[in-house]
Amino acid sequence: MTGKFISLEGGEGSGKSTAIECIKAWLESKGIDFIVTREPGGTALAEDIRALILASRDETVDDMTELLLMFAARAQHMSQKIRPALKNNIWVISDRFIDSSFVYQGKARGGDLEILNTLTKWVVGDDRPDATLLLDVPVAIGLERVAQRKNADRLDKESIVFHEKVRAGFLEQASSEPERIKIIDASQSLSSVSEQIISTLDALKSTWEESI
Repeated sequence: MTGKFISLEGGEGSGKSTAIECIKAWLESKGIDFIVTREPGGTALAEDIRALILASRDETVDDMTELLLMFAARAQHMSQKIRPALKNNIWVISDRFIDSSFVYQGKARGGDLEILNTLTKWVVGDDRPDATLLLDVPVAIGLERVAQRKNADRLDKESIVFHEKVRAGFLEQASSEPERIKIIDASQSLSSVSEQIISTLDALKSTWEESI
């Protein structure tokens, strides 16, 4: 028996930070041990790589450079944080994971899916999320929320066309794996979004208890 692995996905401004607070409150109410982490990042070294990936710069960042940096951070994250927690029956809540790579570096940037699948096999293996909450919101709403941030990163500043590709890519991921990826309508009220999240978590907890 291991802990459950939950990832949160969505375009920019989809409300993942707020959703994580809802998940944390639910886990605490159930007395479940958990950690909250993020990608890219999650360890000291992976956070250094995150800074490289997201920094605004005059130099064009090659798509392959971005992809390999993402997986370098993920390899460190998996070995030093995610796998140890799961083996100790601790739930892992990650702000972004592998789906973001397939969407941002794959579908939105036109990356080679065969390379993505190979890197995923090497770095992630069978340690995929048990459930992924996809916070879906129209691009216009998401970017309006992003505009209120004090520090926009390099991805925030991508074109609207790019962000539309991201949203379509996530919805395509969800349609291909409906059992794992649950779409949360993040354009609704906070209470409605929370209800959708809690319903998904309750179902996941039931399967976890059956494995004990």
